[in-house]
Amino acid sequence: MNIIAVVVTYNRLPLLKRTVAALRAQTRQLGEIIVVNNGSTDGTGEWLAGETGLHVVEQGNEGGSGGFYTGIKEACERGAEAVWCMDDDVFPQSECLEKLLKVQAAHPEAGIFAPRRLQNGKVFCHDFTAYNLTNPFASMYRGKLAKQSVTEPTAVAGTAFEGPLIMRPVIDKIGLPNRDLFIFCDDTDYCLRAHLAGFSLIYVPDALMDKELFFADDTWAEREQKKKWKRFYQIRNSTYLNHRYGRNFGVRYLRGLIGVGGYILTAALTAPFSKGWAYADIPRLWQAYRDGISERLGKY
Repeated sequence: MNIIAVVVTYNRLPLLKRTVAALRAQTRQLGEIIVVNNGSTDGTGEWLAGETGLHVVEQGNEGGSGGFYTGIKEACERGAEAVWCMDDDVFPQSECLEKLLKVQAAHPEAGIFAPRRLQNGKVFCHDFTAYNLTNPFASMYRGKLAKQSVTEPTAVAGTAFEGPLIMRPVIDKIGLPNRDLFIFCDDTDYCLRAHLAGFSLIYVPDALMDKELFFADDTWAEREQKKKWKRFYQIRNSTYLNHRYGRNFGVRYLRGLIGVGGYILTAALTAPFSKGWAYADIPRLWQAYRDGISERLGKY
């Protein structure tokens, strides 16, 4: 099977080097490694130009969704029978791909296989087993594996773009990731589309990847300041998902409203005392919700 890895990177050269080294060290050899450089300005382009054995695609900063759109498309054009996707902040252990393929051989009908991620040796998991598209007062994500003890391959409904092995029939049937989401929820959208198309997804706890830990020493305010720009995409894109796939009025409109309301309340209450949020952020939060309801996507 021709398996091509796709790595999307932006201004994290030390982490990218570690990811590429981990891919090269796999016990099951890859057909090719594609690196999509989203317009990095930290020397990534120069380093990639000096590397052999990589297929590099240079583009502007199109976010994670635009990077995976480009990378998966390129992999398919280069004959991939399966595409192994990841950001530049996860590092597959040497037998990760081999163990994913062992489960794939036992479940040839499944479409996506997700590894277990470890952060500082502890399980890091956002995978879940079902979608809630009917109750606006509960999360879209049901049966979160983080609350379970999982020791065997387990059917899931969603995973992150941090190591999923996507089989070619999935791509041929549902197409590429939605590049207009930029960041946040592009993986949820893709998994949901695969799920609705009838493909099963399997979480493989023996296939291990290490994940970088960010902001560990930051205060709440420092962390919010650094991540704030992403929150607008999070609100817009989650609202978009609820609006597009929700099965009743409450999910399509109310769930996103509840979500943005929480952020607006946090900003209003903490702005006088913290640098994490400012009153000026509130109109932007509201605009993100309105954009999601209107399904206006793209890069802000």
